[in-house]
Amino acid sequence: MSPVGIVLLVVFAIVSLLLILLVAIQDDGENGMGGLLGGRGTAAFGAHSASVLTKTTLVLVVLFFVLAVSLAMVNKSSNKVADSLADETNVEASAEDTSSNAEWWQETAETAETAETEAAAE
Repeated sequence: MSPVGIVLLVVFAIVSLLLILLVAIQDDGENGMGGLLGGRGTAAFGAHSASVLTKTTLVLVVLFFVLAVSLAMVNKSSNKVADSLADETNVEASAEDTSSNAEWWQETAETAETAETEAAAE
């Protein structure tokens, strides 16, 4: 993976974790997980806490999708290079496999002929 891909992956992981935490903190009335932080979890943001959390969630969601698409594009372009290298390696390996397969068949045929000859001699 290229250095750009690694940086995108790290930022993607951080944004993912922040998004999970932000969604877990939000509370939908009385039954949210925001109560875990000692009462009203959004009180630290003031009277407009719902709009701040909503806007922050929206920004993180947009970043999440942009980073996901960017990572897909970076990996797609690097996979083309990897595939071309793999194709060259597979061609060389298949040529070697063909020769080793031919040797295996010859050895098997020779072993079978030797066994038939010994069986006929008895």
